[in-house]
This record gives sequence, structure tokens and C-alpha cells, in this order.
Amino acid sequence: MAEIIQKDGTWVFDGDALRLTPGRDKNVGLLRRTLGELVVPLGALAGVSFEHGKRTGRLRLRLRDGADPLLHATGGRLTEPHDPYQLLVESDRHGVAEYFVDEVRNALLLDQVPSDPVDAYLLPGPSVPLSVSAGDGTASFDGERVRLEWNWKTEDAKAAAGARSLPLAEITAVEWHPAVGLENGHLRFTVRGAPTKTPPKYDPNAVELWGFKKDPLMALVAAAVQARLPHPAAAPEDAVRPPEPAPRALATAPASPASPTAPASPTEDDHDALLRRLRELGELRREGVLTDEEFTMAKQAVLKRM
Repeated sequence: MAEIIQKDGTWVFDGDALRLTPGRDKNVGLLRRTLGELVVPLGALAGVSFEHGKRTGRLRLRLRDGADPLLHATGGRLTEPHDPYQLLVESDRHGVAEYFVDEVRNALLLDQVPSDPVDAYLLPGPSVPLSVSAGDGTASFDGERVRLEWNWKTEDAKAAAGARSLPLAEITAVEWHPAVGLENGHLRFTVRGAPTKTPPKYDPNAVELWGFKKDPLMALVAAAVQARLPHPAAAPEDAVRPPEPAPRALATAPASPASPTAPASPTEDDHDALLRRLRELGELRREGVLTDEEFTMAKQAVLKRM
């Protein structure tokens, strides 16, 4: 086993996977702190390197193309404070970093892990439900539907259409761009049958980002949605996702399109799972991972399912 502990974070390699835990230093980016610990299987790696510096060095992991929905959704545009696959190393730990690199490289050679792209995600993506407020709106995702709600800073033409609710089955692509210089960023969803080149400021399926603190968290929403879309390397015949089976709670509900029916009550197992999720959300709020606003949004999403 190889391990390196720094203010920027802790990386541990056990021979089969790398466990990347962000540090508590003030310079650790908000996205990394919110994302939390990542477990990267050895098979998802394309390489590892260590770059020497005068004061600090830098460990870098390179993942195989298509292995991580976060990297795919952000297109390599995550900057250093938010990139979970970089670790700053103090000068007195450069030797440890070099040993760490050797151990990972030896394992890659021993297991003959290829570096070519993969056709399925090897990391699960951020957990849901997720809710992030930044720029001109709030983006929420519960695993089945994206909801976009607008704030007082939203362009009138876009806000006039009201909140948007986008079923996952209707989303064909998602992209996240950070604000760079004087150019604003965005989180945009492409909806089936409605392609658009409208600027994000006016696009009802996009949140415009202005380079503020919480902007990078929108990348988590993008990654969570991307993880549930067909993999970009999937064959065309596999690109159409078959309909998912109805949840057990709705399996016995009468299927009558002519008349609406009241939603069925959750089963005991579903109810227990939702209660566990509520407790987990409470712990995340106490630990400071979720803000009060984010906790409220996530709790409401869970309560609706109860």
C-alpha cells in the first residue's frame, strides 16, 4: 500500500484502487470538498505523474477517456483548485510522491491495464439528489428529472417561461463551461427535438454562470446527469435507453391513461430507504457539506417520494 498525506488531501493506493480524499485546507476548491472522497479503480487509470516545483510539486492522475462522467461533462475545463485528480505536494514529501507514482505505475504494468478509451463509465458520478444555486438560477436533479428555477437576476424573457422540469429521458446532452475572463459560463441541457443555439442568458434550458464561488458546483449537476445518459462511446443501437421498470411503489397502480390515479404508497422497504437518506442528508448538513438551502431542497425531494 502507498499513501501520501498533505494539507491539500490524502491519496491512498491499495493495489486495486486509489482513494482520493480532499484536505481541509482553505485552498481546497469548493467542488472537491463537496464531491468528497473518490474511489478510482485501477482499471480506470491511463497514467500517473509527479511534477517537481520549487516550493510544491503536483501529483496528477490521468484517467482513460470515457471512464469518469465528471471529466466528460466538464471537458477538461476544471481548474486546479477544483480538479480532484491533482494533489499539491510539499517539498519535504517529494520522495513520498515519487514512491507513490512508482507503486501505481508498477500495478498498471502488472495488471496490463490498457490506456485506450472505455465504452462504459467506471466511476458512478456524484450522488443525488443534488441542488445548486449559482448564476441566474437553481439546478436540481433527483436522478429522474432536472428542475431549473430562476432568480431575480434572470433575464425577463427567460424568467417569463417559469421554472423548467426536464425528464431525464428527454435530455440528450449536457455541457458545463466555466466563466473565463469577461466571458460568462453556463450549464446547458440539450433536449430531444429542441436543439438551440440561443445564448445561455436567454435559453430556458440553461443556467448562465458569472464566475462566482458556487459556479463549479454546477459541474456536479452536469456529471450526475451525464452518468445517467447513454455513454458517448455506446453503439448507435445502444444509444436509445430502454424504458426503466416502474418503481415497486407504482407497480400495482392501474395503468389507465384516460383517468389520473392517486400515487401508490411506498412499500416498507422503500420507506426505510428514504428515512435512511434523510438521516444521511442531516449528517451532511451537520458536517458542513450541504448548506441549509441545499439541505432543504434535497429533503423536499426525498419527502415527495414518501
